Amino acid sequence: GNGAPPRRPVPAPVPATRPPRRRRPRHPVRNFFRTFFIILLAWLVYTVAVPVRAFASMPQVDWEPAAAGRPSQQPGTAILLVGSDSREHLTEEQKAALGTGDAEGQRTDTIMILYTPPWGGRSVLISVPRDSYVTIPGYGRNKVNAAYSFGGAPLLTQTIEGATGLRMDGYMEIGFAGFAGMIDAVKGVQVCLDEPMADPLANIDLPAGCQTLNGDNALGYVRHRYGDPEGDLGRAKRQREVIAKVGKKVMSPTTVANPVRWWNVNEALSKAITRGKDMGPGVALGAGRGMVSVAGGKGLTLQVPVSNSSGWSDDGQSVVIWDSARASRMFGLLAQGDTKDMDQFAS
Repeated sequence: GNGAPPRRPVPAPVPATRPPRRRRPRHPVRNFFRTFFIILLAWLVYTVAVPVRAFASMPQVDWEPAAAGRPSQQPGTAILLVGSDSREHLTEEQKAALGTGDAEGQRTDTIMILYTPPWGGRSVLISVPRDSYVTIPGYGRNKVNAAYSFGGAPLLTQTIEGATGLRMDGYMEIGFAGFAGMIDAVKGVQVCLDEPMADPLANIDLPAGCQTLNGDNALGYVRHRYGDPEGDLGRAKRQREVIAKVGKKVMSPTTVANPVRWWNVNEALSKAITRGKDMGPGVALGAGRGMVSVAGGKGLTLQVPVSNSSGWSDDGQSVVIWDSARASRMFGLLAQGDTKDMDQFAS
């Protein structure tokens, strides 16, 4: 009403328009490789972490003898592998299933040395017949497996070191139930028999021919010796055969590439094996490398050279007498880290 011109509304400011963002073209190949490498890295970490965890959770045992008088360190890695016949932690059902009987105390059903030379050489798995007539420190001459009864793992290690001149870098022990569990974890092992194998003492009755053995039967197969014309030596041969086959199945691509199977196998190993105290992962890695070599057929399985498999001790025991000249030559080569001429000791 005062004659002023009416106000025009101020137009709203026009928002500054950004130039449209150019979308990056997708690179399906790059995305595929990125995903692939993430999965591959995760699988590699898992593949390494699972056995590391299994190794860390294994029960441990004192095994090293007193330092004085032990042989000096040789190149490579020497592990003492022991199968114990202790029934201590078995239930009555397990004793029946495994056919172990009720023997008191502990002896060693199986004694082997796994030697892995420095990188590049062939590994060697050597059976020490359990009736080998050797000197047990503090106890005189006796069967080697008596050392374990007298003084456990440390005295057995000391006895083996004295008899061979090799220094043991590590110790691994497996009992009856652990062995059977390990066989079942790898879904059994295949063996081929020329004739039936029946042995009530080993709780085994197998037909002739090729067959896959479960844990209980595989245990009987490696324990059988009554009725075997080779006795203890035939049994040691079967033990090396089964250990190499188990090693091959544990390290097969189908086991390693299957996360569930890889976990189950390592879990079985962690429960089956008791390892030496203070045995470092480096020693275990050396043992693993040696077992892969033997299982894959690149290594050798041998027995300590024997001159008489049915000898007699002074006190009338049936014992195995080593061929001392050939045995000292074999262990002398190993003490130098040399396995290239080991074929001469293959029986």
